[in-house]
Amino acid sequence: MDRPIAYFCAEYALDPRLPIYAGGLGILAGDYLREASDQKFPLVAVGLFYSFNNLAQLDPILQIEVPIQDKKIKAQVFKYAVGSIPVYLLDTNVGENDPVDRLITHKLYTADKETRLKQELILGIGGLRTLAALKIHPRLYHLNEGHSAFLALELIRHEIMERKIGFAEAISITRERIIFTNHTLAAAGREVYSNDLVCLMLMGFAQELGVPVAEVVKLGLVQESSMFSMTMLSLRMAGRVNAVSKLHAQKAAGIWTDHPMIPITNGIHISTWDKVGDDVVTGHKIQKAKLLINLGWDPQTLILGWARRFVEYKRPLAILENLERFINIAKNSQYPLKLVFSGQPHESDANGRELIQKLESLIRDRIGDCVVYLPNYNLEIAQTLVSGCDVWLNTPIVGFEACGTSGMKAALNGVLPATTRDGWADEVDLYKVGWTLDSDHLGQNILDVLEHDIVPMYYQKPQEWQKLMRNARDLAINQFSTARMLREYREKMYN
Repeated sequence: MDRPIAYFCAEYALDPRLPIYAGGLGILAGDYLREASDQKFPLVAVGLFYSFNNLAQLDPILQIEVPIQDKKIKAQVFKYAVGSIPVYLLDTNVGENDPVDRLITHKLYTADKETRLKQELILGIGGLRTLAALKIHPRLYHLNEGHSAFLALELIRHEIMERKIGFAEAISITRERIIFTNHTLAAAGREVYSNDLVCLMLMGFAQELGVPVAEVVKLGLVQESSMFSMTMLSLRMAGRVNAVSKLHAQKAAGIWTDHPMIPITNGIHISTWDKVGDDVVTGHKIQKAKLLINLGWDPQTLILGWARRFVEYKRPLAILENLERFINIAKNSQYPLKLVFSGQPHESDANGRELIQKLESLIRDRIGDCVVYLPNYNLEIAQTLVSGCDVWLNTPIVGFEACGTSGMKAALNGVLPATTRDGWADEVDLYKVGWTLDSDHLGQNILDVLEHDIVPMYYQKPQEWQKLMRNARDLAINQFSTARMLREYREKMYN
């Protein structure tokens, strides 16, 4: 077997019994592993095993140690398989650890900054030590977002020990073996810590490395500040960097001027997300009936869907800004519509939680049964919505959504996009596929498009609607599959 690519990510959507993901990053990572298995591409994956709400029964295959502060934190390693792809998951819930350290990997994206930083040390340094213990010697290390960037420090340590070279030379060699995929332009999505906290946590590792901790931490410092950035560490330590759409690469060039990014637009694993089959009209009708089983809505009614992480820049409530007008459109006795929301914010996102509370209040007090919010968003709910709605709303502020893949999944299943031109949507001509929304005047424009274009076509021109369904499916299959995505990584990043 060829020396594999080592793929590091903080989250993976692999199995309903293994809830080690929070949203799009994990769903993409799961799709990527499935595609690598389909293509028999040599790849190993590394992540963390979060025990919160986790029902998976896995047996540990080994134990490793990671120096954090002045301690040696132990982590047990579980092996999970995605087809032919091994996934190694690290867990600090080990009896030899102090009670507080056993909880390091308890919960994904915990709000506690110190615990988050410790998770990233376990993932990066511990992940690399796991591969070394298993005698797996990757050709390249692929950081899928910056959470695992501390692996660069462990690679540097390895080069210093093996080659008997200095810190600076080891950095240069290490860069040739790391690639980094950036997934976010939003400041809130970039992990930042105080210099003092990182120095404290890396104290023991720096002693192993034989380099002053201040020199180590300098690799991730934000210029002219006392803050340490996982994104900056990733950018500085990667020999190649990619963005996840063409627009993302253009926007990133204005933020990180010294780190140009190669655009490789995300894709979806077709067989995982295809719920309708080649007869898209008939298949979609079946999926829509499944969606509506528990909602009690008429299957002839137009159904809109909005489901993804609840965060301000995605503007979930834009369609409800002019509430009276929305209600008038939705409750039209001849041509009604219904709207389904789902999704949740990260634990530390108070604004996201407020958005959901506001939505639930509006539904309860003002809107009534033409809008519903489905809680406990997960992979199963996502698959039901992207195959059962009629229209998929995508409403981010242009320039904030690096790519977005829910619209690709919806299009695959004949669900028509109504979207701002952000991320992947900026790369396609939506004529005869769906509708482009005006990002600058979204609250008004989305209702205009609904009232004058979407509703009339759905109810009065069913043949034309079905033609768009077929076009949308063709678009997803031909341009936005993980087969195309992996091919581009092999050609542009792994060669």
